[in-house]
Amino acid sequence: MITGLDHVQVAIPVGGEPTAREYYGTALGMEEIAKPPALAVRGGCWFSSGNAVLHLGVEEPFAPAKKAHPAFLVTDLDALAAELEERGASITHSDGELPGTRRFHTFDPFGNRLEFQQT
Repeated sequence: MITGLDHVQVAIPVGGEPTAREYYGTALGMEEIAKPPALAVRGGCWFSSGNAVLHLGVEEPFAPAKKAHPAFLVTDLDALAAELEERGASITHSDGELPGTRRFHTFDPFGNRLEFQQT
């Protein structure tokens, strides 16, 4: 029986770690988690914030996830949207589609789709 979700993995291209750290660490305020040494040699990086854990794994050839996506719960959707727009991100609001939930979609610097929700 499934009791929870440990993490979500999203692909990044070879050498994308500095960009990932800037976006996920700085722009989104997630904390980087040290990868176990046996996995660190594969590249990529891991992040967490609250109960959300995200693994960014190097994939070659790289292809961004345009439809599949993680959905992050946030405390201030408007502030995050403004921050990402200031950084040049395109935001697509989807309010009203899910009763009681405000949300938007955007893409990370690699073209992976992301969703952010506030209830």
